Amino acid sequence: MSSPTRALPVLIALATGGFAIGTTEFATMSLLPFIQRGFDLDPSTAGHIISAYALGVVFGAPIITVLAARVARKPLLIVLMAVFALGNALSALAPSYGWLMLFRFLSGVPHGAYFGLASLVAASVVDPGKRTQAVGYVMLGLTVATVVGVPLATWLGNLAGWRSGYWVITALALLAATLIALFAPRDKASSTASPLRELSALARTSVWLTLAIGAVGFGGLFAVYTYLTSTLEHVTGMTAAWMPLVLAVFGAGMTLGNIVLPRLADRALMPTAGGLLVWSAVSLALFPLVAHSAVGISIDVFCIGIGGALGPVLQTRLMDVAGDAQNFAAALNHVAFNAANALGPWLAGLALAAGYGLSSTGLVGCALALGGLAIWGVAVMQRSPLKT
Repeated sequence: MSSPTRALPVLIALATGGFAIGTTEFATMSLLPFIQRGFDLDPSTAGHIISAYALGVVFGAPIITVLAARVARKPLLIVLMAVFALGNALSALAPSYGWLMLFRFLSGVPHGAYFGLASLVAASVVDPGKRTQAVGYVMLGLTVATVVGVPLATWLGNLAGWRSGYWVITALALLAATLIALFAPRDKASSTASPLRELSALARTSVWLTLAIGAVGFGGLFAVYTYLTSTLEHVTGMTAAWMPLVLAVFGAGMTLGNIVLPRLADRALMPTAGGLLVWSAVSLALFPLVAHSAVGISIDVFCIGIGGALGPVLQTRLMDVAGDAQNFAAALNHVAFNAANALGPWLAGLALAAGYGLSSTGLVGCALALGGLAIWGVAVMQRSPLKT
């Protein structure tokens, strides 16, 4: 545990990596119209680029954390950022849609392992009673990306083409790797660490339930956000010049949520998770009702963004239920959220293909948030977080 003064540069370094990852994850959604036109794709086909990134996360997080069980966290974080930078540089150079799909998959591979390890490092440099706040600060990099990085990438995409956005992300990743090398605490891998010990997390019912809450409940946010720019254009009637502002409003909601709600979670973890799911369900249900109003949709998007605070809350929950398999469980949290990133847009796409219109993504999202709430109820009924 470090003093607040010593912990701050560590948290900033880790959050910079989160900023880079958040920018690439969310900016790709806002850049879809530009990518779609660049490769002459239909909207549903272009959306597969997002799913490719999410699948990279799902593939990479468990494999990296299990195989690297005996690798110290600091050098592993640096390597992960370097691979992330490479994936985004290649994305900027992609000559075709097929190659872009491959490079987006590669970009996603380090994502889950990075956030999982970064969360554990952040929690290790603060008092135990402030773990969720520390994780929230790491996630703050991701949420600030939705306020600054995503609007910037969207603006660049409109001005200089979508490839410029990926070059900016590459530079951010290299900056993060440098800061981690300078400020992250040196550590040694546990002498008792092993792939089998990490895999022991899979034997815990509480781990599976926590992951399911994220995979289902968080899908609602992605169901709406993936098609938000299209909704703003075709339903709200907003011009392209105003869209980055609404994206920034969404990011402001996520940022506020990640600053305030982890403080509540450190006092009442699971009640905070349940409250966030209820909040998300209501906000998403209102989306179709306000989609035609520029003011109404902006306020609702802000409220939907607040629901993003579910991430650090569930990350801390996994620390409590994972036993000795901390690295693996922490990484799996981001597998769950990127499963949500694949599930939400896919289900929303089915609604669009069935002709229900862009605003119906809110109802799809509401159903997913309520599904997450149902799983949360089962998790709360567990007599002890360490029971299997």
